Amino acid sequence: MTLQLARRFHAPVVLPMDATCSVLRDGTVDVAENGRISYCGPRGDAPPYQGHAETYLTGILMPGMINAHAHSAMTPLRGAGGDLPLMSWLNDVIWPAEARMRPADAYAGMLLGCVEMLQRGITTSAEMYMHAESVVDAALTAGSRILMAPAYFDLPGAPWRSALTDIENWIDADGLRFGPGDRIELCYGPHSAYMLPDEALRATAASAAARGALVHIHVAESTAEDSEQRALHGSVPQLLEKAGLLEGRLLAAHAVHLSSHDVRLLADHGAGVAHCPGSNGKLASGIARLVALREARVAVGLGTDGPASNDDLDLWEEMRLAMMLARLTAEDPLALTACDALVMATRGGAEALGRTDIGSLATGMWADMVHIGVDGAEFAAGLDVPDEQLISNLVWAAGSRSVRDVWVAGEQVIAGGQSARVDRVAAQRAVAVAASHLMAATP
Repeated sequence: MTLQLARRFHAPVVLPMDATCSVLRDGTVDVAENGRISYCGPRGDAPPYQGHAETYLTGILMPGMINAHAHSAMTPLRGAGGDLPLMSWLNDVIWPAEARMRPADAYAGMLLGCVEMLQRGITTSAEMYMHAESVVDAALTAGSRILMAPAYFDLPGAPWRSALTDIENWIDADGLRFGPGDRIELCYGPHSAYMLPDEALRATAASAAARGALVHIHVAESTAEDSEQRALHGSVPQLLEKAGLLEGRLLAAHAVHLSSHDVRLLADHGAGVAHCPGSNGKLASGIARLVALREARVAVGLGTDGPASNDDLDLWEEMRLAMMLARLTAEDPLALTACDALVMATRGGAEALGRTDIGSLATGMWADMVHIGVDGAEFAAGLDVPDEQLISNLVWAAGSRSVRDVWVAGEQVIAGGQSARVDRVAAQRAVAVAASHLMAATP
């Protein structure tokens, strides 16, 4: 069947984000009516086009970025307990506040989080949070693409078995993916090995495998967690292997404290890792072994973590932090290049999530795209510079302030830097109301 074109885009520079981070000069991208890309290549080689919806961009067109680990609905808790270490921050501030969270609070937080991410060129995020239906509704309102992993723990009043059953019923009723442009993918969100019994991990592995679903879990994030799990199980990855979780689709968030054997386990089983340098640094959790993970060919994407532990939702900042920390730890300026970081923020995130339909501009991919303006000082040398210099200026110098327009599944959701679907000021007011409620009794 011949796809009908919905729109043709021309740009002086297109970054398809293939494995070699190639730069396409004077490129064209065609988007079919189903929201998928039907052509990406040189303008001179584009197929005949008789439509009227041609867009001539003045800057760089690239794929939407993928936030591989986030709790974006936490925008009402931004800044709370900001100078505490991880476990004190969780136990004394965040979890007491979240115990008061209502569905409306989660919706307000996620709506603003989606707008913030879209404005920064993030079109997809892997979310782990409570009140999952409200989070999904907010993402659909904003036009974002998310992988939703409802979080569950082993806590009084919140039994993990019922949470697991709820996820199973939701997937069985709506399927793994649904919504316009398949914007929503349902996943499993066991919080961590230290917050769940072995039985819950084994049950999660079996349930997710039966449905082909992704399991999104915090792994070896802090020293204290890692020491306890190593004493009990050898390591968190070894426990995950014993539970059967490494046999299916697994996303290991943070993965800071890994031995060489742990890295090999993740690589051998095809697990993905969400590297969160900003959150790890703020909470003094440690520096993940990014170079070792990449050398072992583990699929690694970049994550912001939650807006209360970072405290922004900006993958451009994560790219720069990842590069600097990798170079410092390896004492090698080539340990992670600008091209490497850009790949991690796009197709690398897709690979970590086990997705083959996002993260690059190629035929059959969803048309999740970002237009970068080049009228700022960052591009004063122009676009006719060597490819390596162009990528360097984009990643090191330009960043989120240069994002102009964003499309998800071919639909424009950011126009001229602002949401095309959400009143940002009203969304911020709603978050202020939620924050007042959530933090009322928190020291």
